[in-house]
Amino acid sequence: MQQKGAIQIIEWEDLDKRKFYSLGVFMTLTTRATVYPFSLIRTRLQVQKGKALYSGTFDAFCKILRAEGVRGLYRGFMVNTFTLISGQAYITTYELVRKYVSQYSPSNTVKSVVAGGAASLVAQTITVPIDIVSQHLMMQGQGEHLTRFKAKPKRMLAASKRKLTFGQSREITVQIFAADGFRGFYRGYVASLLTYIPNSALWWPFYHFYTEQLSLMAPTECPHLMLQALAGPMAAATASTITNPMDVVRARVQVEGRSSVIETFKQLLAEEGIWAITKGLSARIISSMPTSVLIVVGYETLKRLSLRAELVDSRHW
Repeated sequence: MQQKGAIQIIEWEDLDKRKFYSLGVFMTLTTRATVYPFSLIRTRLQVQKGKALYSGTFDAFCKILRAEGVRGLYRGFMVNTFTLISGQAYITTYELVRKYVSQYSPSNTVKSVVAGGAASLVAQTITVPIDIVSQHLMMQGQGEHLTRFKAKPKRMLAASKRKLTFGQSREITVQIFAADGFRGFYRGYVASLLTYIPNSALWWPFYHFYTEQLSLMAPTECPHLMLQALAGPMAAATASTITNPMDVVRARVQVEGRSSVIETFKQLLAEEGIWAITKGLSARIISSMPTSVLIVVGYETLKRLSLRAELVDSRHW
């Protein structure tokens, strides 16, 4: 009989790397396409002043859909697909650092915290310039008056539907570079690190903690993948709630062109009060929870499908 609580973790050395990377790209793209509308809604909620445009997540979803259609929910998505690179860099860094830390500590929590933080540092260095362009594209339409950079209406009308998104991407990229130079693409980099490194460093240990706790309560025959699928969104909700204040500041810094994280935070509190740090939290949780389910189920399945052939029969799920 399998010992309760004994969740098997597939480590880096157990994987067939060719399978791992080829399947990983598909998994990452599918996940991003599924949750992107909520990322867009979260950004608009965080950048708006008070409740000038939307009163909440559902209100924003309905208004965007009504005014801009389904395409409005996917503004900036095509340029955002370039974050597939950072996604692969993230999982590679996580697994390699986890393997390295295991030489010094057997603790799963220590390995998860260090590897999660390091993976986020690498990923954000790649992602921030893409996010800068993507977020300005997200704000076009109903939220364009809140961003410094706007796609020109004539070009939008002249461009065909197929070329519209890439035309806007080029236009916004040129405007950012003209206004701020290369540094403009890393505006809010520190705020991003202060948001996503803690988020990643918290998510992994909470994920393993919740998985182990659920496995102790569940029947022995309960599939581990089901427990992991439940633990993922629980970890996401916990980490998102803790790090949301910095996420609000990050969005303001990047979209409004601010330079100081501290001054942005002070102004946010002065203008909108303490509850301002919860802006976009529901949208963030709504997007992060299904993302976590998809990531956990996809990632754990990906690792199982990528097991080296000689190890397949030795593992039981």
